[in-house]
Amino acid sequence: MSTATAPAPTIEKPSVAHLPYRPESASAARRLVRDKLAEWKLDELIDDAQLVVSELAGNASKTGCLLRMTVEITRITATAVRISVTDGSRVLPVLMDAGLSAEGGRGLALVHQLTKGQWGTTLEPLGKTVHADLRMRGSS
Repeated sequence: MSTATAPAPTIEKPSVAHLPYRPESASAARRLVRDKLAEWKLDELIDDAQLVVSELAGNASKTGCLLRMTVEITRITATAVRISVTDGSRVLPVLMDAGLSAEGGRGLALVHQLTKGQWGTTLEPLGKTVHADLRMRGSS
């Protein structure tokens, strides 16, 4: 995980949604990701991408911010995408080792596993962007 990352290069126009800070916004984020990956014919990434965006949007909805979060999916190579969620909180996400009896705290570990560690956070003037990169199997 990195704490600052250069903007992702793009080979397709990114798809962006501005969503309210509500738990149900995660389903709108999943739809955005699913539809865009299908359009780009990257169906292999859909299940993992929906899990990742659910976690990132769910975390953003818990920040207590009052305006909206921004969810973006960008195709960065022919076989890779970046999913980004921007929110109004400058509190950084923490990857933690949740114990077996913990009721939560496993979400970022799942993101870390699915992205093979290719995720990070960039502080913004009024918040942060958490991004996660997914690649098709067999691509580097």
